[in-house]
Amino acid sequence: MKNFLIRLLTAIVYAGTIIFCVIYSKYTFLALFTIIIILCSREFYQMINLRGEAKVNPYIHGIGGALLFLTIFLFISGITDQYIFSLYFIYIAGTLIYELYADNKNPINRLAYIILGQCYIALPFSALILLAFPDFSASPPAYQWIWIIALFIIIWANDTGAYLIGVTFGKHRLWEKLSPKKSWEGLFGGVIFAIIFAFIFAHFQPQIAWYHWVALSIGIVIFGTYGDFVESMLKRSVEIKDSGNLLPGHGGFLDRFDSLLLAVYAMLFYVQFFIQS
Repeated sequence: MKNFLIRLLTAIVYAGTIIFCVIYSKYTFLALFTIIIILCSREFYQMINLRGEAKVNPYIHGIGGALLFLTIFLFISGITDQYIFSLYFIYIAGTLIYELYADNKNPINRLAYIILGQCYIALPFSALILLAFPDFSASPPAYQWIWIIALFIIIWANDTGAYLIGVTFGKHRLWEKLSPKKSWEGLFGGVIFAIIFAFIFAHFQPQIAWYHWVALSIGIVIFGTYGDFVESMLKRSVEIKDSGNLLPGHGGFLDRFDSLLLAVYAMLFYVQFFIQS
């Protein structure tokens, strides 16, 4: 019961903070996800360091990932012009030049892991900005938080449904090698919960057809599940259970955002090609 209450309290604070910061303004959205990128990147690069193949500074390259998010935000939101990307280019160039002077017998390993972290963490979080400003033709584009909130709530609905149905009825393992607790019954439970919330969004956002919301929810569940499996694969490769311990009862930040890292691409693709077009 104590562990349950800790998990519940953490979940309430976690979800409440995200919802508040996303809805309040584009600047609280910027501040929140800048911090989240740094924390998720820190956990990812610490996992890399556990392998012993390369030593990566988790703080410098976490800030590097946040820099990508910041520069894309400033450009897409119309605050600055395209020259702001020079900041991220300087970071990438500096990373490459640093290896020329570093006493590292296998520089390609470290560089590969650094770039992997940028692609795995910073890039999908930066894709959230394209969801937040979906109409690129406007000048400046309007901040539309509904897509971000929908993405998170559908992910949470999927997680809740998968857990409740999986615990109650789960017998057939979905991918036992990577995640022995996940079941096909849980997957379908997550889909059902996600679709329920899709219809709720359709009710409050009638300008977007209900079938778009249903298609979005199914895409988010499928790609979110794969995102969960990808992080499980990474954790198993270094033999750890959680990516960190900053969220009591839930593990690390990467454990909480693993589904989003692939689901955001599914939602962005659908919104841009089937709704905004």
